[in-house]
Amino acid sequence: MEPLTFRPAVHADIPALVTLVTSAYRGDASKQGWTTEADMLDGQRIDPGVLAGDIDRDRSRIVLAERAGLLLACAHVAEEDGAGYFGMFSVRPDLQGGGVGKALLAEAERVAGEEWELPAMRMTVIDIRDELIAFYERRGYARTGIKKPFPYGDERYGIPKRDDLRFEVLEKPLTGAPA
Repeated sequence: MEPLTFRPAVHADIPALVTLVTSAYRGDASKQGWTTEADMLDGQRIDPGVLAGDIDRDRSRIVLAERAGLLLACAHVAEEDGAGYFGMFSVRPDLQGGGVGKALLAEAERVAGEEWELPAMRMTVIDIRDELIAFYERRGYARTGIKKPFPYGDERYGIPKRDDLRFEVLEKPLTGAPA
C-alpha cells in the first residue's frame, strides 16, 4: 500500500473539498462513518468562498491527506488568538476508523507546533458529540469549560434540526513549540 502523503490545498482542490467535507458530515453518505452530523444538521457543511479565504489567508492551511494522489481526508489549521485552531476535519466515511484521521490530526499539530511555533491547538466541537469529544480526549485534548453559542440563522454552518446545539472548546498543549 502506498504511504499517506500530506500537502496544502490550492484553489483547484475546492470542488473536491466541498464533496469530501459534505460526505463526512451531511446526508445519507455520511452515515457510513461515525462523524456524521446528519441527525443534527441539514444544509451545507462548508462554503467554497470560505475555503478560498482559508487557502489565501496567512497562517492558515487546509491540509490534504492523499494516497496515490487520491484525496482521503482534510483539515483546516490556522493561527487564532496565539494558538493553533483545528477544524473542518473530514475523512472519507468508508475510511473512518482506519488511522487516516489520526495521522492527519498529528500532521496538523506538527504544522501548528513545529512550523508556526504555537503553544497549543484548540478546536470547537458541538457539545453533544460525546463520541467525537472522547476521540479528541484520547489524543490529549481537554475540555476547557468554554462554551460558545451555535450560529443559528447562519446557513454557512448548516440548518439545525434541534435547538440545543452549542460548541465546546477543547485544547491541547503542543510539544515542538518553544517553551
